[in-house]
Amino acid sequence: MTLSTIITDYSQNLFLEDTAMPLGRRERNKQEKLDRIVAAASDLFAERGVDEVTTQQIADKADIGTGTLFLYAKTKGELLLLVQNAKYVEALERGRADAETVPGVLDAVLAIVRPIVECNRVQIDNGRTYLREMVFGDPEEPRHGAALAIVAQTEEAVAAVLRRDERVTEGDAATLAHIVSAVMFLSMAVSVNIALSVEEIVQDIRGQVEVLLPR
Repeated sequence: MTLSTIITDYSQNLFLEDTAMPLGRRERNKQEKLDRIVAAASDLFAERGVDEVTTQQIADKADIGTGTLFLYAKTKGELLLLVQNAKYVEALERGRADAETVPGVLDAVLAIVRPIVECNRVQIDNGRTYLREMVFGDPEEPRHGAALAIVAQTEEAVAAVLRRDERVTEGDAATLAHIVSAVMFLSMAVSVNIALSVEEIVQDIRGQVEVLLPR
């Protein structure tokens, strides 16, 4: 199962409406509401930041009731995950493609990392909130589960690059990839790095990852 399929499946895991309604119409209605919610939340979060947006404002912009909104996502945190997960999937896929064209192991790892950092820093407060929700949210909740799946796929992509070095075993590659993921997370999340640019964040990650690799 691909990561895109995982995200799609989670997004489709929604409430059941009147069972008398034909299945095709019911699914179209659900998807149309989901699309409006995602568009409304995405616009408002980008414009004001997640902390300055209320669920009522999102419901109003999506032209639905708040009760209906909560059937799709119970909190603003879940709404942020709903909006951002697809963007992180795109960033990861772009990084994987870029890494395939880069010969050096360290540079290829950073090719995966860079689009993710860029995605996270589009709106810094939203990016840091996304990381917090991903870590402290309920892993059984579909949006959180999708975010954790993205992390797992990112580590798999990094491990695949690390295995290019014949000195790195399968087990070591997985362990190193997990450490790289943690380094990336901390570099994006810590308060002292709020003012840093994407390039500065990437270079911070580079310096830490470089000491982990075989010499």
